[in-house]
Amino acid sequence: MRKLSVFLTLVCAVAGGAVPTAAPAAAVGARAQAAPSFNGTVWAIAFRGDVVYVGGSFTTVTYRGRSFERRRMAALDARTGAVLRWQPAANGTVRALAVAGSAVYAAGDFDTVSGQRRDAVARIDASSGRPTRFAHRVTGQVATLAIGNGRVYVGGSFSSIDGVARRNVAAFSHTSGALDRSWRASTGGRVRSLAVTRSRIYLGGEFHQVNGSRSARRLAAVSPSTGALVRGFRPFAPATVMDVAADARGVYTATGGAGGRAVGYSGSGAVRWTHLFDGDVHTIAVMGGVAYVGGHFDRACRRTSTVRQLGCLGGYTARVKLAALDGRGRLTRWNPRANGTIGTHVLATHPPRQRIAAGGAFTRIGGAGRERFALFG
Repeated sequence: MRKLSVFLTLVCAVAGGAVPTAAPAAAVGARAQAAPSFNGTVWAIAFRGDVVYVGGSFTTVTYRGRSFERRRMAALDARTGAVLRWQPAANGTVRALAVAGSAVYAAGDFDTVSGQRRDAVARIDASSGRPTRFAHRVTGQVATLAIGNGRVYVGGSFSSIDGVARRNVAAFSHTSGALDRSWRASTGGRVRSLAVTRSRIYLGGEFHQVNGSRSARRLAAVSPSTGALVRGFRPFAPATVMDVAADARGVYTATGGAGGRAVGYSGSGAVRWTHLFDGDVHTIAVMGGVAYVGGHFDRACRRTSTVRQLGCLGGYTARVKLAALDGRGRLTRWNPRANGTIGTHVLATHPPRQRIAAGGAFTRIGGAGRERFALFG
């Protein structure tokens, strides 16, 4: 997905309580490999085999002293970092990317891609970079998207698509590209992030109701086929959810508030663990049971936190803009150290190759120049 921040205080106990930080090291190495630099913020990343697609507000990508014009989208060789020929041009910031088969889906603030009318969302050929026939009229902004169950799900702050009322979330057929009129979820506020599983679509954002139900605030699950609210998932998220991820163990959120937090939930919405940072957590991605987080924090609690905790009773340790937590929410030794005031906006994982990519507004990782994009693994 896309991604800025706000934060969290919950009302149930964290599984495991205050646990010492002795924890397994994250699977991915903390040293970033050589990669291109970008002249504007990176907001979106998606993997397809050994290709990594990047979106943002940049217009130039530089690699080994050579500059390439790339208007808000680019593709890189994930093995070497080389800039590939793929170069669709968006006329506004790209805030989300997702890959399905031979298609790359993009969402953001644009209304044309490579000179063709594409209103806030587009489908692009993964090899040629040409926009496909997927074209819709969106009243508002699309900020996030996800793919699964034969559908392309989008979220943001919008009121209609193709003249059909759709409040902040919608679904399209991946096969035909048509708006799925049978999928009817709606929210009472902005959707910032989506996560897809076979049985649920998780929504995170600023909303205070889903499908008219005020029991769903900021974090909810809906049916992948109809959009109906999943009432068996009842989390309590009292601050804006900036990002959401899911795996077989549960659901994970990046939030803000009185110190940023990463939170792990069970399938019922109970808090499994929470970890406190000294600044907003913008993004979260999960791979191999490890939750990788990014944001504009500089320190993390040495121990896992309670849901009401506002400070670190066991003290802080340095984790600058990037960190990783194990399956119990304990801080691992992964410590790449990004820089910048805002730091990391997006993380994306590629489990088959054990890779993780980071994007944002940073310019250095571990003291080495890595302008707005870094690749680990």
